[in-house]
Amino acid sequence: MCGLNGVWAITLLKDKLRKIIFLRSLKTRIFLILLLVGLIPCVSMRYAILQNYERRAVNIRTSDITAQLRILANHLITYHYLQDTASEVINAELSQLSGLYDGRVMIINSDLRIVKDTYGISENKTIISEEVVRCIKGESDSKYDRDNGYIEMTIPIIETLAAGGSGAGGGAGAREAVRGVMLVSASTDSIMATMDTLSRQALIIEVIVMLAILVCSVLAAKVLIHPFEKITEALDQAQEGYTDDPISVTDCIETEHIGDAFNRVLGRMKVLDDSRQEFVSNVSHELKTPITSMKVLADSLLAQNDVPVEVYQDFMADITAEIEREDKIINDLLSLVKMDRTAADMNVAEVDINVLVELIMRRLRPIAQKRDVELVYESLRPVTAAVDEVKITLVISNLVENAIKYNKEHGWVKVTLDADHQFFTLTVADSGIGIPEDAVDQIYERFYRVDKSRSREIGGTGLGLSIARNAIMMHRGSIRVESRIDEGTTFTVKIPLSYIPA
Repeated sequence: MCGLNGVWAITLLKDKLRKIIFLRSLKTRIFLILLLVGLIPCVSMRYAILQNYERRAVNIRTSDITAQLRILANHLITYHYLQDTASEVINAELSQLSGLYDGRVMIINSDLRIVKDTYGISENKTIISEEVVRCIKGESDSKYDRDNGYIEMTIPIIETLAAGGSGAGGGAGAREAVRGVMLVSASTDSIMATMDTLSRQALIIEVIVMLAILVCSVLAAKVLIHPFEKITEALDQAQEGYTDDPISVTDCIETEHIGDAFNRVLGRMKVLDDSRQEFVSNVSHELKTPITSMKVLADSLLAQNDVPVEVYQDFMADITAEIEREDKIINDLLSLVKMDRTAADMNVAEVDINVLVELIMRRLRPIAQKRDVELVYESLRPVTAAVDEVKITLVISNLVENAIKYNKEHGWVKVTLDADHQFFTLTVADSGIGIPEDAVDQIYERFYRVDKSRSREIGGTGLGLSIARNAIMMHRGSIRVESRIDEGTTFTVKIPLSYIPA
């Protein structure tokens, strides 16, 4: 099962999913998408149909009126209506036309005087209009006024004259003369009424489509959200501690990807939780072991009477060694904790790496001589880098000291410094006992020891490589190890010459 950090992470992930998915966001998106998919075509179709009907209806009415007006224009010439408006036949036709289209007809002669008005309000008046003037010149025109609901048309009254004279007639050389204009205003109320009917019917269809969309969106949302509900249920079970089994929701690719991502996070949390528990256990054990040894030594002294001074001195020397071991463990732990808490606190400065390595080698040389290990340093070129000197010192010290401690009798340790235009490289090679292949990936874990008995014998805490790796990572560098049993180990560290902030 996951620890406290794991439960907290699961709770956070679950709350995020709820905020993203279950606050109706997905349902709302589905609803809006289906609403737009359904309504936009309906509205567009209604608008297109109404516009097309209106345009077609106006064109048809204009054509019908034009045809009848041209016939009427011929009758006006035949009956000389422009000179005498007393013709009952023409007046009847005008009244019929005006009533048929619920409009107004005005007959205007060539002097722009209104000789007939079916409304009877403008007769014998002069009209000056651009449309009428153009029509006198032979240009007929029509205009649709949608806002006021009428079609206005001008039709010329044309008389065909024989060549060389006046009067009715035809034949070769005949010419036409415009004798007047018919100005007609026809109502479009019937067209508007039909459009209103069509619009109401289209609105009913839209309402039906909207209801269908609502039903479809609810069903679609339920189907689409069901996999996410399964994920949330699995997260609830993991949070409550009922299970730590991987989540598997294969209803769709997206939920499968979410489940895989969560399983990876869950696996990582388990590893971290196990590592944390193991770390606490190891710290407790490592801190308790020296104390237990000191207590045993002290109890042995107290249980004896008249103990020789030499025995007291031996026991006190052992107690001092255990105190030093405890102090080293505590100092290493403090170094790790300090790195974890102040990862962003880097005291970066330009450091001469050659000088730094030489100082560390000089300090560790007595330890190497005590173990009869030859310590060799080779610098291939001068190296200056922007680093945290304290942390880089920990890196070099731990690697070289480990190479000395875990070496063979009459062995050697070789430290090589090199650089290119971007990184400097520190190689620490030894002729030591080597690291088993199955342990290479674990050597950076805290308190991990390849050979626990040998590590305690030489005073190792199992924290050195962990401290070194943390310091290297803080410099955005890398560490690589190559090792063979009984042949030796080589650590290669690469660190940028210029510090790269996070």
